[in-house]
Amino acid sequence: MKSQNDLLSATGTTIFTVMSALAVEHGAINLGQGFPDYDGPADVLQAAAAALLDGRNQYPPMTGVPELREAVAAANRRFYGIEVDPKTEIVVTSGATEALTACLMAVLNPGDECVLIEPLYDTYLPVVKLLGAIPKLVRLSPPKWELPRAELAAAFGPRTKAILLNTPMNPASKVFTAAELAFVAELLQKHDAYAICDEVYEHLTFDGWKHIPLMTLPGMRARCMRIGSAGKTFSLTGWKVGYVTCDRSLAPNVAKAHQNLTFTTPPNLQRGVAVGLMKDDGYFAELSSTLQRKRDLLADGLARLGFGVLETRGSYFITTDVRPLGWTGDDVSFCRTLTEEAKVTAIPVTAFYAGPDAPSHYVRFAFCKNEKLLEAALGRIEAWLERRRAAPAAVA
Repeated sequence: MKSQNDLLSATGTTIFTVMSALAVEHGAINLGQGFPDYDGPADVLQAAAAALLDGRNQYPPMTGVPELREAVAAANRRFYGIEVDPKTEIVVTSGATEALTACLMAVLNPGDECVLIEPLYDTYLPVVKLLGAIPKLVRLSPPKWELPRAELAAAFGPRTKAILLNTPMNPASKVFTAAELAFVAELLQKHDAYAICDEVYEHLTFDGWKHIPLMTLPGMRARCMRIGSAGKTFSLTGWKVGYVTCDRSLAPNVAKAHQNLTFTTPPNLQRGVAVGLMKDDGYFAELSSTLQRKRDLLADGLARLGFGVLETRGSYFITTDVRPLGWTGDDVSFCRTLTEEAKVTAIPVTAFYAGPDAPSHYVRFAFCKNEKLLEAALGRIEAWLERRRAAPAAVA
């Protein structure tokens, strides 16, 4: 038979699927994949449930039900001072991953260059390649994840069409500073390029760090496609409701891409999310403070056990260095051994790098879990480390 799509055939199973399956096989506590083990706000769930029974279950408007588009516009105004027209500058999608794809499709032609920053979410690179565009990788390195300005500037050129920027960043948990964003904005204006802004963790920042949308910087409004996620903001990852905020000059192409990917998103879920986005400021502050407590619980516990714990400014994730434990293997072997022997699952950070010579001794833990589960995971890791210390020959 003739060959199938070369890129998809060469793309391996996502590391999240692999490690989650391994966690099930070994009865491990899964701190690998970033999904909460608790439900979202009751009023949001109730609104979606009621909407399912109110007789409005046929195709909704392609760009989203009016209630949700208006709520997204209001949230932009409330949190960031961004004024948008809900009728012409909001597109609702079936999750943020679809939103990313639609935004990339909206501006990239075959042969265009797209700047990507490593470590990166695993769908970024395949989508850019599937569109026939050329990825230009720029690497952030642990432990500080500082933006390498010279390397970033060198990645831009005459064929640069866009940058895909993730802040707060997964897995680095970095929140880009105003100065870093200003540097990115300068490059975008200089090279007349667009920005696809993955901002799904926008409300999950800690220790006084605040998310700044690139779209709010001078000259950026018409260049940015800003992506939000109900899954992350309301702890409802299975709902797969995302939303794109962009200038009316960009929205038609984003909507056309959405039309050819999923066309619409379940209307009852959209109406539930609309209720969520209109919640008072206290909800969003409590979301951040609750996750910060979970972060502190896991970070303090891992540090006590000997991990090198990196700073976590935002997102669901803690990155740790396993070398202080005496581990001499790579991050993949560590995560497999941790799952099989300690019955706790993490994700190797090399999975987020596409270029060669990625740092291979860092692993990512998700802390968006019940506190009792986090404590149980720490207890399992502690017992495992004690067993290994009692049997030195077992050290990797």
